[in-house]
Order: sequence, then structure tokens, then C-alpha cells
Amino acid sequence: MSRIDAKFADLKAQGKKGFVAYIMAGDPDEARSLAVMKGMPAAGVDVIELGLPFTDPMADGPTIQLAGQRALEAGMTLDKTLAMAKAFREEDDTTPIVLMGYYNPIYSRGVDTFLDQAKAAGIDGLIIVDLPPEEDDELCLPAQAKGLNFIRLATPTTDDKRLPKVLTNTSGFVYYVSITGITGSAEASAEMVAPEVQRIKAGTDLPIIVGFGVKSPETAKNIAGVADGCVVGSAIVNEIASGKPVEEILAFIKSLADGAHSA
Repeated sequence: MSRIDAKFADLKAQGKKGFVAYIMAGDPDEARSLAVMKGMPAAGVDVIELGLPFTDPMADGPTIQLAGQRALEAGMTLDKTLAMAKAFREEDDTTPIVLMGYYNPIYSRGVDTFLDQAKAAGIDGLIIVDLPPEEDDELCLPAQAKGLNFIRLATPTTDDKRLPKVLTNTSGFVYYVSITGITGSAEASAEMVAPEVQRIKAGTDLPIIVGFGVKSPETAKNIAGVADGCVVGSAIVNEIASGKPVEEILAFIKSLADGAHSA
């Protein structure tokens, strides 16, 4: 059982919804980014999504794109991202870390080498947005063979014909993208999300976690109320970009976590 599986099993046993929070590794620099990451579990974060900076993040809106640019300009690399996870693991051996990004840096490193390094750093799962199910042999299956969950995205345009393919070989949880388009755009609607979550649940026993368009404690509560939990990314990255003290950023994250957990 992975840390992700264990976390969601524990949440289910408590009757609680999950709160997943995203930050970009190295934004705006390594030290500040790591300080936020280390404070996330105490702020109520159940699963940490750690963004891997990339030069061409096609699924991301301006907020995440700019975060990636800031991180890259500050010298963030794949090695430093894995080192950040490893530093976090020195103090926390239970909170799951999901590495989220694009395939190019992994391909350049070499899949087997990357997977060994990610596992050694304490990474528990991968979300690689530009690898469709047709490419499972590339990374998904090798990752799962090494004990890492491979988390897939389903969207409003994933129809009933496509959905079984998306769910095949997915593990950890299913990330449901609540809106069409890029990250950080429109606000998510629980009324629209609820029937989609039920549709996905008919095809899998995995937790369904909803992201994109969750920006406030109220929305976190509403979205988590119709799913197994929610993800917040752009709203947190905006707080980091504002230059606020780490304590204020973590207080904002706690307000979102409290919202999700009150669902």
C-alpha cells in the first residue's frame, strides 16, 4: 500500500474528505518553496502536489506558467526538485508527495533512472499531463512496477467511450478536472461536478479528487462535498507570488483545508 493509498484509506475511515495542495518546486526560490512545503501538513494538507518546472507547460494557465518561469530562473532543476522532496522526507515520512509535470524532463533523464531517483527521494505518485493512456508503456507501467502510483486526469470532455481507457492502469486517485481549459480560470461548480463524479465512480473504486477552479474555502467545501476531496493550485501559487510571509501563505492554505475537511 502506497502512502497515497494509506492516506485515503485513513480519511475514509474518519469520514473525512481529502485536501490536496499544489506548489511549484523552487518558486520563487528553493528555500522559500521548501519552507512552504514543510508547513503544509500542519496546515491540513493531506497530499502534496509538487510541480516540476518545465519550459512549455501547455495545460497550465498564466499563474502556474509564471511560477514555473520564476523557478527555472532561480535555477530549479529536476535534481533540485527531487532533493526538495528528500529534504521534506527527513521530517515527514507519511504525507504523500505527487510529482506533477510533463514527460520531457523525465524522458531526457531516462525513465528507469528517473523512477529510481524519484522513489529514493520519497515521491509516491506521478501526474504527467501529456502522456495519454495509449503511452502507458512509456512511464505508467514502469512507474507502477516500481511502486509509484500513476494518477490520471479525467475531464468534462472524457466521454463514456473514453473513460474506461483513462481509468485503466490509474492508481492512487483519479484527478477530475472540473472545467475545460487551463488551470486558474473559471470557478468550479459543485452542481456541474457532482454528476461527473458519480459517472466516474461507476467505473472505479479509486477516490475522485476534483481540481481546477477551486479558489476559496467555500468552494473547497462545496467541491469536496460532492467528491472525495479537492485540489487547490493556482490560488496558493498566487499567494506565494504575492511575496507574503510563509506564515500567511500557510494560514491561507489552512483555511482551504478547513473548508474541504468541513464538507
